[in-house]
Amino acid sequence: MDMFWHDDCLEHDAGEGLWELPGSWPWLDVAEPHPETAARLRTFRHALTHGPVAPHLKWHEGRHASVDELLRVHTAGYLDSLRVSERVALEVNTVVGPETWRAASAAAGTALAALESGAPIAYALVRPPGHHAQPDMADGYCFVNNAALVAETARRQGMRVAVLDWDVHHGNGTQEVFYDRPDVLTISVHMRHGSWGTNHPQTGAPSEVGANGRNVNIELSLGAGDTTYMRALDEIAFPLLRDFEPDLLVCASGFDGSAFDPNGRHNLTAGGYREIGRRVASFGPRVVLTQEGGYLRGYSALCLHALAEGLLRLPEPLIEDPLAYVPDDSQLADADFEHVRKALKPFWPGVL
Repeated sequence: MDMFWHDDCLEHDAGEGLWELPGSWPWLDVAEPHPETAARLRTFRHALTHGPVAPHLKWHEGRHASVDELLRVHTAGYLDSLRVSERVALEVNTVVGPETWRAASAAAGTALAALESGAPIAYALVRPPGHHAQPDMADGYCFVNNAALVAETARRQGMRVAVLDWDVHHGNGTQEVFYDRPDVLTISVHMRHGSWGTNHPQTGAPSEVGANGRNVNIELSLGAGDTTYMRALDEIAFPLLRDFEPDLLVCASGFDGSAFDPNGRHNLTAGGYREIGRRVASFGPRVVLTQEGGYLRGYSALCLHALAEGLLRLPEPLIEDPLAYVPDDSQLADADFEHVRKALKPFWPGVL
């Protein structure tokens, strides 16, 4: 499997404060680093270069994206707002600093390098993440929408493109980029959290169907684990993908759906991510993956390692999961899926 990396992705500094909230908190004795840190990405890479999956991976140097490339999914005025001389919060928990532009353009360009490689499965291990970034608005630690940029670039090259997002949070930025386009299928599997402010007005509900039902929100109740996620993929996402028949599948790959992530309330295990990887690899068309969330560094790194094992379709797990003990409760899944089917059936007759 081909991995894409650029050291400049480490340069972005989101600051510190109270978890994701910047500023000074007088009752807090030691400020906490923002969860989206360079250490997070370094840990992910270390797991892949030092874990038993390492011999199966080939690493490539990424590049920076040009402004003209970024304009495919973002407005010029918004991109200008990312070039700052002082650290400032663009919204309540998304901080931009003097070094952010270089990191964000490296993440975007490295994602494009993964597409340009032509590799059957290419993984852009990048930060800052991107799937919350809308055409003219930053949100949720995201500045440039890497997955949307890859999808739009491929679409302009004549490919039929679908996006599958399993970050625990709704891929609202990607939804916003393609909401009125019937020629791109976007699927987001996420926890139910609704709109969280003016920078995230989308709800992530199944009723947000887009043009011709091409925007699919598989919104899951809190506590969803491996069984529910596999059902979401097997009963809804992949039937739609098979019917749509994309040439390229872009995956927004987050690990904040794990049972131990402080930013999510779902219960995926490393084994669950391994199974996601197997399903993606078995689907057929080319795949480009972009790194999104995952904020408990150690366990997220284990989940990434397991996902890579699945993408490689290795017959047996290479690393034992020492923490997978949360009950896999799927009792709410039937009602969740019925909401999705009800919203989409008029657009996908015979598929759902």
